[in-house]
Amino acid sequence: MELRQLRYFIEVAKREHVTEAALSLHVAQSAVSRQLVNLEDELGVQLFIREGRNVKLTPIGRGFLEHVEQAMKVLENAKREIEEYLDPNQGTIRIGFPSSLATYVLPTAISAFRSEYPLVKFSLSQGGYHSLIERVINGEIDMAILGPVPTHEKKVKGEVFFTDRIYGLFPTTHPLVANKEVRLDQLIDEQFVLFPKGYVLREIIEKACMQLGFQPKISFEGEDIDAIKGLVSAGLGITLIPEVTLIDSLPRSTVKKPIINPQVTRSVGVIIPSERPLLPTEKLFYTFLRDYFAIINKFQH
Repeated sequence: MELRQLRYFIEVAKREHVTEAALSLHVAQSAVSRQLVNLEDELGVQLFIREGRNVKLTPIGRGFLEHVEQAMKVLENAKREIEEYLDPNQGTIRIGFPSSLATYVLPTAISAFRSEYPLVKFSLSQGGYHSLIERVINGEIDMAILGPVPTHEKKVKGEVFFTDRIYGLFPTTHPLVANKEVRLDQLIDEQFVLFPKGYVLREIIEKACMQLGFQPKISFEGEDIDAIKGLVSAGLGITLIPEVTLIDSLPRSTVKKPIINPQVTRSVGVIIPSERPLLPTEKLFYTFLRDYFAIINKFQH
């Protein structure tokens, strides 16, 4: 069994088409077909069901794919580990983040880090809160910047960098913009623009409202911060979003106001896997993040 065969197998399994897999791999279709036949002969099982030019995994093929992907991930991590021990200043960091931390927190931290370690590379991937936690656990990414920082996940270790206050964002024509602060109970009859069900920011806001005995009335939903800001800017409702998402990016025709009674907050920080050590470049960035936000918090207080 050769690594080349396994790479061909994974590509064909994902695409369910030998020709498309061959084009992606930049090899001849006949070479891919031959290696798949050789692999099946060696294993003594049929991995694919052929349907003309299309192929589908057999049940044993699906199980084999899971093991092969895990094995390839282990080999890739081993290769990265060797490269980074040779020179941690030239490694790659795979980091995930939600849309609420995409425009200010992560870019400023990476920019500061790159000024000291210009040869380190980053592989960035945006995703939802729960999926980012799962991807750190299964090793798809090395760490994730999150808010709030999970406290009950045994397979990840979290560190809080700062507390982010939730602000109200209103159209400029809204009567509450005349107030210095807005009480949460003043929003009982408002039309909200929020994330869809399952998003952690939606959960934070609904929980705060439920503490005062009301369920927010939702007029529109948006799957990222910019979409939600745009809907508020168009006068289609109000929203509650983290203060950090409004730094240097307050939408036109909107006003932000602090929310009080209660003040709604979330923690922001980083999570790393608890069941494997960080590679040298990852550890370099993780240590930098802790020091970077410690300095920022010191100056802000």
